[in-house]
Amino acid sequence: MTRFKTILIFGAPGSGKGTQGRTLGTIPQFYHCACGDVFRGLDAQSKLGREFLKYSSKGKLVPDEITVKLWVKWIEAMIESKQFRPSRDFLILDGIPRNVTQAELMEEYIDVKHIFHLSCPDRDKLITRLKNRALKDNRLDDANEEIIRSRLATYEAESKPMLHYYNKSLRKDIDASLSPVEVLYQILGDVLHNK
Repeated sequence: MTRFKTILIFGAPGSGKGTQGRTLGTIPQFYHCACGDVFRGLDAQSKLGREFLKYSSKGKLVPDEITVKLWVKWIEAMIESKQFRPSRDFLILDGIPRNVTQAELMEEYIDVKHIFHLSCPDRDKLITRLKNRALKDNRLDDANEEIIRSRLATYEAESKPMLHYYNKSLRKDIDASLSPVEVLYQILGDVLHNK
């Protein structure tokens, strides 16, 4: 199997990964897949949906093997429906891989070409963004500050170390407090310059 040429958008909850991924996904030859969207598309009454809610409602990560299996099924469906064309498109991922174990499990599927780390040391700014998103997008997982702080702590402990899994030359750090257009400009500039 040919590995998908991949761009990872990486950062803490609220750093703008989804915004950038969705915007890039509207550009020809970029296909965006957010792990959160895959999960939110689950039927909450199904066995897998209940399993997911057991973790997400407490701000915890879904087990790695389950996450990667769900992602693989989703990508296969997107290829089958011709929404994602691996021979032509860059695969834009946000929210997956979320840790070193997932990165290892996904190694056979993805060929990471770029990593954009959206960095925002001001955690209060991230909390405000997430609360605003909860109201706007009806995302209950973003409404409770205790759950938000738990997700940020989980990111620091489990996800942030993944930055060191990949070759540092693939990574570009971007200030997530910049406007979305400025962040997008930096991402596109880097991708076009380093195809």
